[in-house]
Amino acid sequence: MNYQQTLNYLYEQLPMFHRIGAAAYKADLDNTHALMQLLQHPHEHFKSVHIAGTNGKGSTSHILASIFQHAGYKVGLYTSPHLKDFRERIRVNGKMISKKNVCDFVDDYKDECEKIQLSFFEWTVGLAFDYFKKQKVDVAIIETGLGGRLDSTNVITPLLSIITNISFDHQNLLGDTLEKIAYEKAGIIKKDIPVVIGQANAVTDKVFIQKANQENSEIYFADKAYSVTVSKSFKTTNELLTVDVKEKSKLIYKNLKLDLTGNYQQKNLVTVLQSIELLQKHFIINNKAIYNGLKSVKSTTGLQGRWQILSKKPLVICDTAHNEDGIKLVLKNISNTPHQHLHFVLGMVNDKDIDKILKMLPRKATYYFCKANIPRGLDAMILKEKATAYNLKGNAYQSVKKSLNEAIQNASFNDLIFVGGSTFTVAEVV
Repeated sequence: MNYQQTLNYLYEQLPMFHRIGAAAYKADLDNTHALMQLLQHPHEHFKSVHIAGTNGKGSTSHILASIFQHAGYKVGLYTSPHLKDFRERIRVNGKMISKKNVCDFVDDYKDECEKIQLSFFEWTVGLAFDYFKKQKVDVAIIETGLGGRLDSTNVITPLLSIITNISFDHQNLLGDTLEKIAYEKAGIIKKDIPVVIGQANAVTDKVFIQKANQENSEIYFADKAYSVTVSKSFKTTNELLTVDVKEKSKLIYKNLKLDLTGNYQQKNLVTVLQSIELLQKHFIINNKAIYNGLKSVKSTTGLQGRWQILSKKPLVICDTAHNEDGIKLVLKNISNTPHQHLHFVLGMVNDKDIDKILKMLPRKATYYFCKANIPRGLDAMILKEKATAYNLKGNAYQSVKKSLNEAIQNASFNDLIFVGGSTFTVAEVV
């Protein structure tokens, strides 16, 4: 099969969560263990860092990868979902896996994998681990797909586990309370392996502490150890976010510059710095690598869609935030960004509790309702009807691009256009 045929096979023959939702979710690791045996346990041939969490795990993964690359290491990076190209999920030193590698892997293992009845995500995990082994990476940064305990990536024994935070998302699969969701994420905590929790929370901390005690794992709460102060002169539209970082009351990083400029990146930054401190027991990572890595995450790793400026005058910004907590942080960023009027291009998926999000959105904005081009996309007219109940005014459009074009036509020079609501909405504009 050529590359396009191979992709079609992966997308059409196999259940894929990001396209169809819950029907693609496998509630055990049996398939993955069978796959690892078939591939001769590639995950045992490289060191790894494992990252779970509701929000921020993608940014945290990319920031860590960037720092490791600037420290001179060969770095594998496995993330999901992709925005434009399937191969974004699997990178070595920022470079996507080749089309040939994808085709060869599927051709080599198609028959055996069909017997195991793999999901799309299980296939990609096998592909990534096999590729990282063949590439002889020094370290692989592995982001979970969904949850943690039963996620296909959870066959690795990492040097460090990281859980960024816990909030409501995928309640139909992970549980309807923060404690239940935390229990699923805590499944990545391994025996005698330290774990970093990005954001302390009175409700979920006890779940993590209990699991860490069971596994004899040292537990670190990053936001209790580190604090971040943003430079007073910083404006969200600048190219770099400049911060000072203290550990307890001692200044340890002055004028750290991040090319990920969303204010919420401060939360991810403390998670990363606590993690680096622990990983320095295994790797040589100096301050120069930290400074350079943070300043060039996007160019080093290829990360897109995090408070990303698409154009100026009018200012067009997109962000992949798609759950209650993520949208709350984005709205804070919007209010901190100088603008006359807000134009909001909004597309969502049909298996989210969207009422909670619609309730939060600003009523004074003009909305452009749209549907991302995936089966899970929520019909634009249905979204408009639901939004009208919350006094959100605007029109429905046939596609994300039409919505954005209309917003650009209507916007004045000093207005702000924001595109978001779902990863898949953002994927169509970056």
